[in-house]
Amino acid sequence: MKHWMRVIHRDLGFLMVGITVVYALSGFLLNHMNGKDPAYEQIAEQLVVTKQMNRSQLEAFWNADDSYPSLRKTTQIDDEMIRLYLQGGIGVYNGKTGELEYQTSNKRPLIFWINKLHYNKLNGWSWMGDFFAFSLIFLAISGIWMVPGKRGIKGRGKWYILIGILIPIIYVILNI
Repeated sequence: MKHWMRVIHRDLGFLMVGITVVYALSGFLLNHMNGKDPAYEQIAEQLVVTKQMNRSQLEAFWNADDSYPSLRKTTQIDDEMIRLYLQGGIGVYNGKTGELEYQTSNKRPLIFWINKLHYNKLNGWSWMGDFFAFSLIFLAISGIWMVPGKRGIKGRGKWYILIGILIPIIYVILNI
C-alpha cells in the first residue's frame, strides 16, 4: 500500500505541476487586480482639440484620423460634453475646453485564457477543476505519510499541519 501511495503521489504530483503553475499565476494576478482586470491592458489618452464642436463635427474629426480607435457612436451628455463609444473603449469630449479623453482596453491573450480557466468559464473545464482539487487533497494527505519518524507526522510534522490549519482560522477570526 505504501509503495503504491508513493508511486501515485509522485506521478500525480508531476502531472499537477503545470496546472498548479497556471492556477498559481492566475491566482496571483487576480489577488493583485486593484480594481483592474489583469486580462486587459488599459490605455488612457488625452487630447486637446478644437473647442465647441458639435457631434457631427466631432465624429468627422475623429473618423478623419485612422490612428484613433473605431468610433461606434456618440451621445450628447449635456450642453458641453459628448460621450464617444469606441471599439474597445469609451471617451468624453469637453466642448468648453476642447479636452478629449478616452480609454481603450487591449486583451492580454495568455492572461485572459489563464483567468478563464481559473474562473471556470470554459465549457467542460469544471471536471478538470474538480480533478485538480481532489488531486491536491490526495497529495496533501498522502504527503503526510511520506516522511517517517521525528521529521514526519509523528514528530514536528504534526505541528506544521496544526499551524497550517490555524493560519486561515485565525485570519478569518481577526477579520470578522
